[in-house]
Order: sequence, then structure tokens, then C-alpha cells
Amino acid sequence: MLDLRQLRYFVAVAESEHVGRAAEQLHISQSPLSRQIAQLEKNLDLTLFERSQQRIRLTSDGRVFLTEARALLRHADRLENLGRRLGRGEEGGLCIGYVADAMHTGVLPSALRTLREERPGIHVALYDQESTEQFEGLRQRSLDIALVRTPPPEDDADLQAAPLLRDPLLLALPAHHPLAEQAELTPEALDGQPWIAVGDEPDPAWRDTFVASCVNSGFTPDIRLDAADPLTALGLVASGLGLALVQQSMMRGTTEGIVVRELPWYGGSVQLWAAWHRVDLRPVVTSFRETVLAERGPSAPAGDQD
Repeated sequence: MLDLRQLRYFVAVAESEHVGRAAEQLHISQSPLSRQIAQLEKNLDLTLFERSQQRIRLTSDGRVFLTEARALLRHADRLENLGRRLGRGEEGGLCIGYVADAMHTGVLPSALRTLREERPGIHVALYDQESTEQFEGLRQRSLDIALVRTPPPEDDADLQAAPLLRDPLLLALPAHHPLAEQAELTPEALDGQPWIAVGDEPDPAWRDTFVASCVNSGFTPDIRLDAADPLTALGLVASGLGLALVQQSMMRGTTEGIVVRELPWYGGSVQLWAAWHRVDLRPVVTSFRETVLAERGPSAPAGDQD
């Protein structure tokens, strides 16, 4: 059986690549730390580190093990936190996973306000995670509800989902751009323009998907820059570095120097879904899910997943 203390020691050494610094961080001596790491390797029958006089570094197997060890320790921390809240009689509190869209669209803040009014003493833990990580959290019961960009598969044996909203993509262009004076823009007008692609998803194919959606709409973007998030993209647009497609909810109080145009012929959007485990263990989870679903907008994608 894995020793969580040894795993924490392993992560500390792996992240610092130095036994001495890891020992200082953990407030223990180097010798017992080295013994614990050696014991972990022996128990696993696995070499986690390459050792030299100058430094210690992870093996390829060690890098894989580090990823899983971090995930297990995060789950252990959440489980410990949950147990303590249950012991204090806080209905277990709520552990909520979310993507950034859940925040800036107002869906999650509004649901949390309602929760605070109804249950002012309840503890809430928020986890900013990608969709796949949230689904795993739901299965492990370390998350109570997940707010994600894409739903789990319809035939998923454990999870259910319901759509919350569809956030249309609007065109942001520099205020001094020649096209800014036009009230209506055609695909031909955008063809060959310098673009800033917004890639806030872990899927490396997001760029190809973006280009394909533009081509299908009748124009080919000349991508000059990639932005990791919509706010960065808006800043680049305001600097005159290109055009970008950004979700409508991000356009509130739009940055000075930007003009926003709707593209009725484009139809692209960012979607938000709520997902949860099929089996509810606590009434507070059911209640909060109903609060979240009450926030769904009129433009939400059609159909729940049962």
C-alpha cells in the first residue's frame, strides 16, 4: 500500500531536483528523506530518479509517476477536508469544479450568491480545472458538481449533464481598423486579415478547429498570434495587432480601442454544461445543482443527458 507521506516526500524532491532543498522545505534531515525515497523505490520496484554527484533528476518512469502522485495527493487533501467538514456538521460543504467561462458568464457567481443566502454557513471549495479532470473528480467523489465546456459521453455509466448556456462569439477589431466603420461585415471582408487565435483549451487541435470553422464560413484567417485566453486576445486587439473572435460575455465593459461586431453568418459559440454523478449522496448537492440549472439562459444548447 502506498504511503502518502512518502509520496509527499517524493513530490518535494522531484519538484526541487535537490534532496537538501526538499529536506529544508519539509523540515526534516536529508538522511531520513533519502531513506524514505529509497524505500518507496524498493516497494515499487521502480527507479524514480537518476542520481549523480551534481544533481538528482526524474527518470522517464518517474515523470509519469509524479503526475499520478500529484493527482492522488490532491484527492487525499480534498478527502481530508471533506471529512473534517462532515465532522463539523457542515453538510459536507460543496466542492465545485469549473472552467473560466463559468465565472465570466456570471453563472457560477450567481449560483453561489443564492447558495450563500440560503445556507450562509456552508463551506465551498472551488477548483479551476479542465473538463476531463473534473469528470474524474466527479467519479472519485472529490467534486460534487462540474461546470464544463463539453459534456461527458451520453452513454457514460456514472455521469449526467445538462446544458447551461451558449455564449456567442463576436468579432473584436481595433477601433482604427478600416473595417471598424462598417456596420455589417461579410466573410469576404475578413479574408486574409491578420488574426489572433484564442486557444484556452488543452486539445492541441483547437487551432485547426478554429481555422476550419472560419473556412466553412467563407474566409481564411491569417493567424499572426496565439492568445492563451480571451482577455489577452482583447489586449492584443486593442494594440492593433489583429482581429479576434471572443465570446459575448467577455465584451462587458470592452477595453478602450476595440470595436465589436456581430457576425450572424458565423454562428460560433462557447458552450457551458453542468455535470454531476448520477447518484446523489447528500441533499445539499441536489439543492445546489437545481440552483445552477436555474441559471441556464435561453440560448442554452438543447437537451439534457440522461
